[in-house]
Amino acid sequence: MKLKTSITIITGCLVIFLFIMLPIFLSVQNKKDEYVASFKGSNFSLKDMNNNEITEKSFDGPLTVIFFGFTHCPDICPMTLNKLDLVLDRIDKKNKKKIKVFFISVDPERDSPEVVKDYLSSFENEFLGITGDPEKIFLLSRSWGILSQKIFLEDGQYNIDHSSPIILLKNGKFIAKLSHRDDIKQCIKVISKYL
Repeated sequence: MKLKTSITIITGCLVIFLFIMLPIFLSVQNKKDEYVASFKGSNFSLKDMNNNEITEKSFDGPLTVIFFGFTHCPDICPMTLNKLDLVLDRIDKKNKKKIKVFFISVDPERDSPEVVKDYLSSFENEFLGITGDPEKIFLLSRSWGILSQKIFLEDGQYNIDHSSPIILLKNGKFIAKLSHRDDIKQCIKVISKYL
């Protein structure tokens, strides 16, 4: 009898907890989505890995994917780009032609156009790399809500700690974001929704 009463009390407390916390969680999630959607990007002029000028107009089109990262990244960046590579492989050719993918270096001091080009050549699909003046890269990344900082190591080298959403744009405007934690199916579902 005591066990049944205890289970009933615990279940009741759990239901009350969920009843109270669910609206709070949903409100926080909505605020987070609104916060991300508030980022508009900025006007900029940089060079791509082929030394062509890239501006905010380069992000116009049916679907543009932008990802900020760096070539010396040990894990998140290569995993995310590999996932995007696999996602693009699973989208039909007609729709894949509508998608532009930009990899923007948050480490322009080490990521020259040649380094970025070499790094992106290991992927099957075409990713266009952007690098350039550190100040311009910093302002562009901030305009999309990307935070980054150098973390110096004991040997004098450094790593970059940075936020890593995959940002989706339609005609240069924010429409959605993906996380590096999203699986391939989820990524395909979200990308296909906007094609």
